Amino acid sequence: MTTCYFVSDLHGDKTKFEKLVSEIARKKPSFLFMAGDLLPHVKVSDNQKQGVVNPFIDDFLIPLFRHLQKEIGCNYPEVYLIAGNDDYKSDIPGFQKGAESDLWKFLNSSKVKFGPYHIYGYSYVPPTPFRLKDWEKFDIDFSLPEGALNPEQGYKSVKDDDEFKLISEDLEKLSDNDPLEKAIFMMHSPPYDSLLDKIPGNRSIGSKAIADFIKNKQPYITLHGHAHETSEITGEWHQITGRTRSFSAAYNGPGLALVIFQIDNPDQCERKII
Repeated sequence: MTTCYFVSDLHGDKTKFEKLVSEIARKKPSFLFMAGDLLPHVKVSDNQKQGVVNPFIDDFLIPLFRHLQKEIGCNYPEVYLIAGNDDYKSDIPGFQKGAESDLWKFLNSSKVKFGPYHIYGYSYVPPTPFRLKDWEKFDIDFSLPEGALNPEQGYKSVKDDDEFKLISEDLEKLSDNDPLEKAIFMMHSPPYDSLLDKIPGNRSIGSKAIADFIKNKQPYITLHGHAHETSEITGEWHQITGRTRSFSAAYNGPGLALVIFQIDNPDQCERKII
């Protein structure tokens, strides 16, 4: 068996990161997946957002994982991470710096192959009420969810030219008609109207495009975050859709939610709060 650890939405909580690397040092999993919202929120005014750089990657995250790499040597896991909607695009160079040091692979709307598995990363979420719009896109059309702020009306730390594309279009481009029997998709947004996307009021905040993608394409495993309260509301942190096993590591409590599964048999899975 090949053990995978999966976390999401740590939001710069140093205690949670330290618990995570301590558990990795003890148990030595083969893979670690981190599905976005990894950095602390930067509190600056809107007109200061352009180009803001979060020192957390250089000052904490890279030294933490470099120390772990030195401590466990050849037992260091394959690490894959993406950004989430509360992370800044202007921090992409920091994530890339860690990748260049072989601490992790940063999957920014991209894929890598490892053995028989293809691992994909996708950070975008449907529009939210929040003002940061670096990682938000319209979903299957240009309608806005109730209470959401148009992505064109918030702010972005990096100007880009793809703001009018849809999540559904991105997923088609990313998967590119690949065979997905052994595909692992790490997507910050959960699928819409699922056990994994609920917030108070039993409202769904997931992506309809992702839900359709899972239903129609049937990838092997999907990994999600974003909806912190969903496991409290639904009582579940995973679900099965056809042959696809989907996990959420988002969590609303004080501890670290660590999802553990076997890559060659994801039915063998558990969630630990540490």
